[in-house]
Amino acid sequence: MTETLAPQTARVRPALDGVPETLLWTLWNRACEARRPDAVLHDPLAIRLVDTLDYPFEEKLGPPHPLFAQTQGLRSLCFDRSVANYTARRPDASVVALGEGLETSFWRVDNGRLNWLSVELPEGAELRGRLLPEHPRHRIVPKSVTDLSWLDAIEDPSRGVIVTAQGLLMYLKPAEVREILAACAERLPGGVMVLDSMPRWVTKLTREGKLKVGKLTIPPMHWSMAPDERPKLHSAHPSIAEVRAVQLPPGRGALGKLVQHQYRIPVYRSFAPAVTLVRFK
Repeated sequence: MTETLAPQTARVRPALDGVPETLLWTLWNRACEARRPDAVLHDPLAIRLVDTLDYPFEEKLGPPHPLFAQTQGLRSLCFDRSVANYTARRPDASVVALGEGLETSFWRVDNGRLNWLSVELPEGAELRGRLLPEHPRHRIVPKSVTDLSWLDAIEDPSRGVIVTAQGLLMYLKPAEVREILAACAERLPGGVMVLDSMPRWVTKLTREGKLKVGKLTIPPMHWSMAPDERPKLHSAHPSIAEVRAVQLPPGRGALGKLVQHQYRIPVYRSFAPAVTLVRFK
């Protein structure tokens, strides 16, 4: 697929703060990783987005960090592979990306048949619509993911649905996470959801305003889940058939191995989000 941005006459200044501004941090790290000749993630569109935006990335978010950049690249690749695995079996499926910000997964995994629905807060949706290429199989729904009416926008759930929630659910309240899981389990039989979670100590620091990346204070996170707590997700709805860990792909060098196998080493378990797949009956 040709990876070209929507036409622009000038650089675009993003008017974001709070949780929406964090999409710039994930974009920055993904682009920093993609610029490397030995990158774990091929994402030229992320590089072009960073070059298009009028935002002091390095000044505000700090210089490229080898751990953060590779971790972000591996996390995105992990979600890409989950989508690709599902659509390999159901090529006409819908992919519903919740709160994906300026992720460019559609242009990395499109099989020529899937339908992509991006559910994003209005300010993020507006920026996504201005910057990213238009495509007839890619639609944007400008609303909060907690407004479950986005489920009505899925054109034909019988063809299969995979819902992704990358870097999102930790900013929601626990009851809201359960409601989203229950609604998906109820309305998307045969579908799956791929999500990531953060440990309690990280979410606690954010609520205390003590977690920063560069000059950006990470907004409060309210939901956390340790890897060994995954079975609790079954209680969200009787139609949740399976909950299992999704291992990050192999990385580059010693840092890559550390990120991939961190959950086997207690002291390193909090370096990256834990990725989980939930399958619905």
